Amino acid sequence: MSSSAALRDLQRDLENKANDLGKIQKDIAKNHQLRKKYTIQLGENELVLKELDLLEEGANVYKLIGPVLVKQDLAEANANVRKRIEYISAELKRLDAILQDMEEKQNSKRDSILKLQQRLQSLQAGKAKA
Repeated sequence: MSSSAALRDLQRDLENKANDLGKIQKDIAKNHQLRKKYTIQLGENELVLKELDLLEEGANVYKLIGPVLVKQDLAEANANVRKRIEYISAELKRLDAILQDMEEKQNSKRDSILKLQQRLQSLQAGKAKA
């Protein structure tokens, strides 16, 4: 195989890996946005739970459903908020695991791109000497 063909193959491979890295970085950014949304929701729900804990047993609790406030049992409201917190926490853990996996893939791609760039440079340097 001629050195110019090898050079083209390396450049093509480098371009493909760079595109893959870009996709991974976009996915990481999406993950961060989603994580931010869930973190805000978790904070809001924890605040609601603290407010519910301050209420006395017979207190009236209302839930907003569309444009209507509907009376809800305090125990039911408390259970719903706790379930929501549980769900959001589980989603955050899942997103963290996905993020860790994507970051490992990103680092791996970066390493392979670096190695390709070094091989490309050494080929170009060898070609320049010839």
